[in-house]
Amino acid sequence: MFQLKSSRRTFLSVGSMAFGGLSLEGLLKAADRRRDISCIVLFQDGGCCQLSSWDPKPEAPGEIRGRFRNIPTAIPGVHFGELVPRSAKIANKFTVIRSMTSDVAIHDVARRYMMSGTKPRTELQHPSYGAVLSKELGSKNGLPPFVVIPDREASAEAGFLGSAYDQFVAGDPKAKDFRVKDVGLPDGMTLDEALSNRKLLQAIDRGFEAAERSPLIDAMDEFYKKAFDLVSSPSTKKAFLLQDEPDSLRDRYGRTTVGQGALLSRRLIESGVRLASVYHGGYDTHVGHEPKYTTLLPEFDQAFSTLVEDLEQRGLLETTLVLGIGEFGRTPKLNPAGGRDHWPGVFSIVLAGAGVPGGLVLGKSDSAASAPAERPIKIEDLGATVYKILGIDAHKALEGPNRPVLINKDGIPITEVLS
Repeated sequence: MFQLKSSRRTFLSVGSMAFGGLSLEGLLKAADRRRDISCIVLFQDGGCCQLSSWDPKPEAPGEIRGRFRNIPTAIPGVHFGELVPRSAKIANKFTVIRSMTSDVAIHDVARRYMMSGTKPRTELQHPSYGAVLSKELGSKNGLPPFVVIPDREASAEAGFLGSAYDQFVAGDPKAKDFRVKDVGLPDGMTLDEALSNRKLLQAIDRGFEAAERSPLIDAMDEFYKKAFDLVSSPSTKKAFLLQDEPDSLRDRYGRTTVGQGALLSRRLIESGVRLASVYHGGYDTHVGHEPKYTTLLPEFDQAFSTLVEDLEQRGLLETTLVLGIGEFGRTPKLNPAGGRDHWPGVFSIVLAGAGVPGGLVLGKSDSAASAPAERPIKIEDLGATVYKILGIDAHKALEGPNRPVLINKDGIPITEVLS
């Protein structure tokens, strides 16, 4: 079974092929040649302040707007906060959603919510986007389907799908001695020695063939088999070699975890990784919000804007969805400690690539950026949209521990960002 996008353009295209004598076999082959869509997530860990970034309120009282000025963007009449000037200059290349809304204000729960598109439940851990992609589409070019940068992250876990579809951890690419955590052998061990050890383990395994094996053991075997294949693959190691990039480009991205992580993500999806997530921490600013953001947001701004431009210049933006997201926003008012606390009521995110329109500002918050005023969008809706763009049937049921579980049950795709 194959699916063709229902649009006038597709209809005319298919119609012209039919009149040209293209057979059903040819049409099937054409459908099979459709391009894979990859995804890069820049996750603002801790919850990015909407007022300081994508949704400033210059007319609001000082305790709401803060001291940051607003600046014009490439979209006439639209302003961002002064800490994202590079993104402001290319605002015509991505979409901003200013009316995201949630009711979850606890970090770990909200992160899982945002990275799966499904509200977490106590009895069942839903798989992340990357885990679902790993399960449904598998690996490509011998690379792991999805990679997390810099450290293992609970919100990226495979949940009930099991460890065979779990995250691949890259490490911190800004480190001078950057070494990929999940690609390598223990210190002092050669590949030949590892091969010998693998043969020994296989022999031991054969001795226990009569023993009953649990699904967990099978999943772990599959995970370690994939890990070993990666260790012995020169092409995999090459994909992680940031030193192959020109210093000038590395400087453009910024010599920060999010900057080098964004560059590494571009290399990875270029090589065959389906989803790469970069976690940029520090946004949980209960104290001293403004001094911290003076460094934090420019790092993100440099990484995000350079990534979008770099992907575009390489012809990869059309096949790569870029998400700039966090688990929630920050409180409209500064607290007595000069901080902003958790605020899921309304927050902003950015999306680019993979047919997402440039220059679109979708939704609107109220005058204090405290609640949606127009077009409220739930996290489930974002999840349904992400899966739609990535070519995954969001209503497909995956086999859960006790019953089938839908990939995304309650989301409605955001039509405005679908090409």
